[in-house]
Amino acid sequence: MTHPAYTPASLPATRPKTTLPAAGTTGRSRRARSEPMAVRPLRDGRYAVETEGGTYVVALDANACTCPDHRRRRARCKHLRRVALEVTARLVPPPGERTAVCAVCGGRTFVPTAATGPALCDRHALRPGTLVADRETGDRLLVVAATGDRADRVETDEGRLVADYPSNADYGAHEPVFRAVYVDARHRDGEVRTYAFPASRLRRLRHSTAVDGDTDADAGPTPTDTGATPTTA
Repeated sequence: MTHPAYTPASLPATRPKTTLPAAGTTGRSRRARSEPMAVRPLRDGRYAVETEGGTYVVALDANACTCPDHRRRRARCKHLRRVALEVTARLVPPPGERTAVCAVCGGRTFVPTAATGPALCDRHALRPGTLVADRETGDRLLVVAATGDRADRVETDEGRLVADYPSNADYGAHEPVFRAVYVDARHRDGEVRTYAFPASRLRRLRHSTAVDGDTDADAGPTPTDTGATPTTA
């Protein structure tokens, strides 16, 4: 279900030169699309643009390029335009972000440059308020927090790691942990407890926004009933 073998090192360091559809464009806009180029993000937030005529460095935020066209004419050259096109198309990360690998599916995603820990793509990232289902039991839950920590590093109230629970054996120990509450459950003393789950154990529901009062049922399952991992928020 998960892909622990995927690491950022598995991503290609360079890309082949490609073109983009150029219909309906003229001038530099057309050349930005029709000429073969390869855009490669650099560690400092700039981009190396490899062309048939040479390699130039683009600073998108500063609207600057090292090519002669930009340096002499201060024009928005084809290299600047190409980088902007590829950022918009999510072919390369925008300034301030880097490429990462989703800890669940192994797909490519972008995260802040300084981000640490496991990454998730838009498909598998869960935000507070998202309605999900437990793949093990089918129960509905409401996500309340993203820990940003791996399942083999997050401890529950019982002093056990989330990854060590038998019910989580089929999910990656490297996956980030989310905290959630059961939509149809509340302890009889009125306290709503949170539970910890590896990311891929939670399936986003089609109607992903919980309605008001969904967590206010009078009673419901306990950790023993569901095999979920109890933890405090």
